[in-house]
Amino acid sequence: MDAVNNALTPLRPTLQTVTQNLPNPLNDAAISLLGQQCYRSLVLQLDLSSSNSECTSLAISKALGIGIVGASAVVKIPQLLKLLQTQSAEGVSFLSYLLETASFVITLAYNVRHGFPFSTFGETAFIAVQDVAIAVLILAFTGRATTAAVFVASLAAAGYALFGEGNLVNMEMLGYFQAGAGVLGVASKLPQIYQIWSEGGTGQLSAFAVFNYLGGSLSRIFTTLKEVDDKLILYGFIAGFTLNAVLAAQTIYYWNDKKPSLPKKSSKRDGAATPNDASSASTSATPAGNTRSKGPSTRRRG
Repeated sequence: MDAVNNALTPLRPTLQTVTQNLPNPLNDAAISLLGQQCYRSLVLQLDLSSSNSECTSLAISKALGIGIVGASAVVKIPQLLKLLQTQSAEGVSFLSYLLETASFVITLAYNVRHGFPFSTFGETAFIAVQDVAIAVLILAFTGRATTAAVFVASLAAAGYALFGEGNLVNMEMLGYFQAGAGVLGVASKLPQIYQIWSEGGTGQLSAFAVFNYLGGSLSRIFTTLKEVDDKLILYGFIAGFTLNAVLAAQTIYYWNDKKPSLPKKSSKRDGAATPNDASSASTSATPAGNTRSKGPSTRRRG
């Protein structure tokens, strides 16, 4: 960082005329993210020296966190669009989305009630909403509309218990739930990995979502180490990154594979002619010269 700081020295007076005259909303946002000390050294003084590495790494962590939260708002939109476009849930595991949604709802409640910075967990809220929509589409396209209604109602009840003002789930119990959420988050990848392996292809699975998840989980390891002193959350991200790497490897492996389409089953026994086939055969057997011209109609008019 010293090399960057030295390279910045000639430009520092010019840049400081901008950083020291930022609008109040930007100043307030920077102070709330970085704290007063790091705001002064990084924004006002533009100090990127190694002696200020603590503030520099905090700023990188905050930037990554905000980037992840922002990207999470659209990370699964391609998967949603793919399902809607094809009207098929082939290759996409409902069990995987069910487990991931449960994990995210618990993790969101755990972070909110502990008061952790939103930049360290905000993506769970956006992704959970998209997960619910995808899970409902999977059930709808597989003829299980009633199950979809039960799924949404169950989530609403769980959300009330975890976030409700009465706090039906106390903090100690929530800690146990968070430990289980880490297991659920890891387990949520296994059905999808198995489904890809068993079907020999990724079907309607979105590669965009897979690779964004991989990058996001890696970045979350860094932001958690820097800003959240909680081993439960850290170990969950490490395990999630490992299995996301497996999914990414499968996506690359099956990238150009096309599953052969299965022949349609005939509704008639082999060799049995349908009425249309018989009609076509008789028509083709009639010589062109023997085709009779249409005579006058004998139907009574009026």
